[in-house]
This record gives sequence, structure tokens and C-alpha cells, in this order.
Amino acid sequence: MSKNASRTVGRHFLQIPGPTPLPDRILRAMDTPIIDHRGPEFAALAKRVLEGIKTIFKTTKPVIIYTATGTGAWEAALVNALSPGDRVLMVETGQFATLWKNMAVKIGLRPEFITTDWRVGADPKLIEEHLRQDKAREIKAVCVLHNETSTGCLSPIAPIRKAIDAAGHPALLMVDTISSLASTDYRHDEWGVDITVGGAQKGLMLPPGMSFNAISDKALAAAKTAACPKSFWSWEDMLTMNKIGFFPYTPATNMLQGLAVAIDMLHEEGLDNVFARHHRLAEATRRAVRAWGLEIMCRDAKYYSPTVTAVLLPEGHDADAFRHFALDTFNISYGSSFGRYAGKYFRIGHLGDVNEGMIAGALAITEMALALAGIPHKKGGVQAALDYLIAAQAGPARAAAE
Repeated sequence: MSKNASRTVGRHFLQIPGPTPLPDRILRAMDTPIIDHRGPEFAALAKRVLEGIKTIFKTTKPVIIYTATGTGAWEAALVNALSPGDRVLMVETGQFATLWKNMAVKIGLRPEFITTDWRVGADPKLIEEHLRQDKAREIKAVCVLHNETSTGCLSPIAPIRKAIDAAGHPALLMVDTISSLASTDYRHDEWGVDITVGGAQKGLMLPPGMSFNAISDKALAAAKTAACPKSFWSWEDMLTMNKIGFFPYTPATNMLQGLAVAIDMLHEEGLDNVFARHHRLAEATRRAVRAWGLEIMCRDAKYYSPTVTAVLLPEGHDADAFRHFALDTFNISYGSSFGRYAGKYFRIGHLGDVNEGMIAGALAITEMALALAGIPHKKGGVQAALDYLIAAQAGPARAAAE
């Protein structure tokens, strides 16, 4: 892009792992006059989305919709089910797991952190070992991020549930799906999750400002005796009004219009097809990174994220400087790095309303940016991604062999 240009030409490549690009259909659904949030038209909309969102979480139990980002839904999960002083077991998978732990401290809980090097997901065996040591059964909840957005590591939720059960421990299982919901398989009921936290601005293809708590019967029972202060986040208040199609306060009416369409779009594509598409785009991205000779932040393939790939740059190269250079030169945005790895990696998001052509374009820009920025790498990353995507379209067996 010319330094003298006063207009940016073409579309912006938003390759952060959320908020994700908004489909035109969802934008049009939200571009409607405000309706009365106490009237019958709204009640019909509310009932539609409150039932529809259950199919995305794969639950028959209530899902509460908050006018808040995912951070609010984190707090709602903690304050509705727990009491001040309660011990909670958490896993340090990265920046966002750390932020959830910090929140727990601020509201008077006592988190215990299983530490990692930020390059793997949560290990069910370590969770089981920790719970077995809790002879008095004082730990009230296990809190895990399904997908750690800051590092690109996915944790195995069904095995974690089995680990809790194997330890014979009664702790609630709370799972953050903010960067995995509607992008990879997730089964709230089948996997025995008690509280699932979700957000609207990633796989659900909506703007930021809406989040969710899917809650089990066990979580609802725990809420009856939970003593953390709450008002805006109260499940009881929400569930009482939701039963008749309303909210206890003014909801984000136009966001709900968009949510209704987002749910429709996901089912029109088919959830299994949605998940397969995300896994294809993720694998294509990883093949490009490996072909460039760069290192993937997630160091164990069994934890690979289907929604974001973090790319480590060679020692001595500043990932933040590279991100700024790529934005200025090619109008592409990557996710930043955090904590002990600040400045060492950048993140390529490949989730939401994204197809093969879009990720191919993003990878092509990335390869050009690496070359112009003087980052040591090999050529051929884009071709490796294309070869895989072509094989994937030709058939799964051929793609696996490529």
C-alpha cells in the first residue's frame, strides 16, 4: 500500500481470533427498527433464540443470554454457583485462563492453578491427581478453557469429565467455550458439563456484547445455596423472566435478531460441516506454518486448536513489530501475544464465516509480509496449504496422505 495513499483499497483481512467477520445476512438482520422489548413480537423472538441456542450448546437445559462480553459470562458462572472462600481448580493454559483465575480471586474465591508452559491444553490426568488429593472434597469447581484463544491449544473436555468422575469428586465442571463454540464439536449434556460459558463474537458470527451460561441441573441446585453477591448476573431472575419470553432488564434486542439468523445459518450449513470446515482451515494454516519453517505455539498435535494458530517467530524478531508492519503494508490484522511470550508470536484466526479462499488469501499475505519484513523462513507455505485444501476437497483419505 503506497505511503502516500489516502484511501485503503479492498477489504481488510481480519485474521484475529475474534471478533470475526460479520456475514452480510446477519448485518441485515440487525439493521431493523427497535421493537418493544415488553411486547409480543419480542417475546416470540426471545423464545426462538432461547430454544435455538440450546442446539448450539447441545443441551436440553436452560441457556441464559447476557448483554455482556464473555468476561461477564465468566463472572456469572462463578457468582451463581459458588460462595466466598470456595476453592476452585483451574488450569493455566494461557492468558485467558489466567484472567479467569484473577477474576476468581477478586470475587473472594480461592483458585488453585495447575501450571503449564502455555503450550499445551489441560491434562485430565493432572486434574484427576489434584482432585484425589482433596480428601475433604473442599474444591467446589473445576474451571477449564475448552480453547485457549491466546495460545491456540484445545483441551479435551469429555476426558476431563471422566477424570473428575474417576477421582470420585463432586466438583462442578465449568468450561469456557468462547473461542470454540459453533466452531468445533461441543456437547454440554453428553460431556457432563455443569456450566458452559460462551460468547457471540467468534463462531456465532455476531458483534461483541452477548454471552451465555448453559447450566445443568447440578449447577442450578448449587445456585440455591451459593452466597456470592449477584444482581445483574442472577440466574434466578433471568430464568423467571425467560420462561415468559422476556428479560429482567432491557436486552440487546437487535443482537438477538442477529443471533436468530446466526443459529439458522449454522444449521443450514450443518454443525458437522461447520466443524469440518474449521478443522480444514486450521490444518491448512498449520501446514503453511510448518512449510515456512516456523514453529507452532501449541507443541503437541493432540491439543491443536481448530480456530486459531499461534506462530512463534525466530529469536530476535519482534512479533508485535511484524503485526504492525503487516497491517500497514497489506491491511491484515493478526492476534497479539501475551504474558511471558509477549512479542514472540502472532496469531492467525481461522474461525467464523471464513472459507478456503479467504484463508488462502490471508496465508498469501502472511508469506509476503514475512518476506518483506525480513523474517527468516522458507518459501512454499501457501502452496502447502493449497495442496492440502485441494486434497481435502478431493476426499478425506487423500488429504490425510498429503
